[in-house]
Amino acid sequence: MFDVGVIKRLAQDVGFDLCGVAQCRKFEQESNFLKEWLDKGFGSSLEYLKRNIECRGDATALVEGAKSVIVCAVSYKNEISDGYPADHNAKVASYACTTDYHITIKQMLFALCKKLKEIEPDLSARCFVDSAPIFEKRYAVEAGLGWIGRQSLLVTPKYGTFVLLGEIVMTAECNEYDTPYKGAGCGECRRCVEACPNNAIKERHIDTSRCISCATIECRDEGEQCNLHGWIFGCDECQTVCPYNKKAPRLSNTKFAPLFNPVAMTRQAWATLSHEEFVERFGTTPLMRSLRKTK
Repeated sequence: MFDVGVIKRLAQDVGFDLCGVAQCRKFEQESNFLKEWLDKGFGSSLEYLKRNIECRGDATALVEGAKSVIVCAVSYKNEISDGYPADHNAKVASYACTTDYHITIKQMLFALCKKLKEIEPDLSARCFVDSAPIFEKRYAVEAGLGWIGRQSLLVTPKYGTFVLLGEIVMTAECNEYDTPYKGAGCGECRRCVEACPNNAIKERHIDTSRCISCATIECRDEGEQCNLHGWIFGCDECQTVCPYNKKAPRLSNTKFAPLFNPVAMTRQAWATLSHEEFVERFGTTPLMRSLRKTK
């Protein structure tokens, strides 16, 4: 049995800003909502969301005998997160200006898991970043980290929405578990809904056929087009206006510091990059995903 206080201290030691621990449970309501959301076509071309729905709602389907889920978060807010000049038309989401978080967070989770196994050598556990079929934002709420906002993102009181998540699902129990977050939440604020250029936000869920982030990152059907409003990879519009983000501190973990500044690059500069130049400059960032999608 693990001491939650020890887990949180170790998570901080490997570089996470937030950590909470939740008991494994089934999320039937969320699973049913996802099925209905997909049936209504809001998933558009994101076919992968139709796979492993049962796993998403039940962590024991990912790790047999799972008892606990450790949810970790790290802030990535940087100067780009504050927004772009009005006339800039080659915008990149601020998280994509850093080393690919899938790699960085997975390394941090492995480091944390190693420390946990030093305490309990027989521990069975798996590490997940957002590509795995698990309701990570729901577990983050269960672990007391924040709430799910109108724009469907996790909102944390201190760091806003500019956080990246990772989870460790393990078979060990803990001496206690965090209380699900029940704070003030979004209240009457609808700034994210009003700021979305394509009206993609539909009260705590997204119409992905209208979402700029989906349009610039995922594979799309030929007939599935939306106005990109100057974004070339991802979109931060709904985050930039959030009051919690405006008061949030900038990142403290330098592993998530920007590797380049998109403000310094025009559309023409992007368009004239050769394949080799692109890989050399952006090969460790999430932008590589867009290059792979075009092959």
